[in-house]
Amino acid sequence: MDINVLDIKGQETGRKITLNESVFGIEPNDHVIYLDVKQYLANQRQGTAKSKERSEHKGSTRKLGRQKGGGGARHGDINSPLLRGGGRVFGPKPRDYGFKLNKKVKQLARKSALTYKAQENAIIAVENFNIETPKTKEFLNIAKNLKVDGKKILLVLPEVNKNVYLSARNLQKVEIMTASEINTYKILNADMLVVAENSFEKINATLIK
Repeated sequence: MDINVLDIKGQETGRKITLNESVFGIEPNDHVIYLDVKQYLANQRQGTAKSKERSEHKGSTRKLGRQKGGGGARHGDINSPLLRGGGRVFGPKPRDYGFKLNKKVKQLARKSALTYKAQENAIIAVENFNIETPKTKEFLNIAKNLKVDGKKILLVLPEVNKNVYLSARNLQKVEIMTASEINTYKILNADMLVVAENSFEKINATLIK
């Protein structure tokens, strides 16, 4: 599959990029995508939820009723989970929600996500560009020329470009990443992938191993 390379004015440059079939043309695996997105979201969790168990409650430890013969459930002090205001049983404790995924599973997930974007014609190739001074207005003009303004964009650059990053970071719907950093969640979350010309080689090098 070939796509035209555009310049920052939205005009065709006459060059074409051939999308690698083993990255952008595989049979997508939905379950692997689910696992990778689940891992990403799990890693975003702070995991600081904490409830008080009976030993942590402030309250008297005097035994309230008799052990047998009362007719109800046996409980000791006012901190019993059976009583209102008592401790919580099996409540959450601070923990890490992250889990391990194999490297090849994560690679397959990214390839599957990129294939979906290619099938939806949601990938735009743009020539390598630079913004001389950080200006949000200039980046908005580029987005308008590429007809992606108002959409959620993931801009994929070959390497870190500080001026482009500073120009776009104040825009709510724009995310900027380098080709080696892209992940399944960010690819699927974007409406359009705007990929710099040199980024395709780096994406291929990262995902074909």
